[in-house]
Amino acid sequence: MRLTIDTHMHTIASGHAYNTIDEMTRSAADKGFTHIAITEHTPKMPGSCAEMYFHNLQSLRHEKMGVYRLFGAELNIMDFKGSVDLPERVYKELDITIASFHTPCIKSGTREQNTAALISVIKNPWINIVGHPDDGRYPVDMEAVVKAAKENNTLLELNNASLKPAGPRPGTWENDRKMLELCKRYKAHITISSDAHIEEDIGNFQYALQLIEEMDFPESLIAGTDYDKLVGFLNIGKSGNNE
Repeated sequence: MRLTIDTHMHTIASGHAYNTIDEMTRSAADKGFTHIAITEHTPKMPGSCAEMYFHNLQSLRHEKMGVYRLFGAELNIMDFKGSVDLPERVYKELDITIASFHTPCIKSGTREQNTAALISVIKNPWINIVGHPDDGRYPVDMEAVVKAAKENNTLLELNNASLKPAGPRPGTWENDRKMLELCKRYKAHITISSDAHIEEDIGNFQYALQLIEEMDFPESLIAGTDYDKLVGFLNIGKSGNNE
């Protein structure tokens, strides 16, 4: 299996990443990637973009250097009702949306509270992906999350950065094994991402693919193996949003 789509990365606009959009695009092109998603952190992440940044993404060309670029956001989950830090009128117009727990924005609740937050996010028709649901700092009922994702056509992310040995999220290998096993059982789709914050990491799926092989996870349930399949999960593929 060779993936040429990377659904999660950040540029200097996010405040703690190190390359521009064009630098990320050029690196993706050099590596043979056909599609990338620029998913900047939203306003409550310290140092990140203001709301106006996301309004103005429509001024950017989707295709450049032979790479098709999706422009979106990694939204911060702000409470256990699944509220996020951009208005719906803004994020529903983006090509792609991820929603994630981040420690600067929300402290972990109980397993039940964390699960309720993710399920609320999953039920939001304009949020496409749950970002790094493997974070052991936010324990969840993974079976309930996977079942909800299947029922609502929402992708769960296998985030390569989470699996790095020096990564900040505890328990990720165990949690991802559980997630993948449940996705196989319920036929829920995943997306594999680098979560790159620097151009060298674009398309770095080393640990994610190692886990996919270990779990004998079916390619048919990986949305990023084919853009036509992926777009069916994204805002850009919804009525009125596709170019």
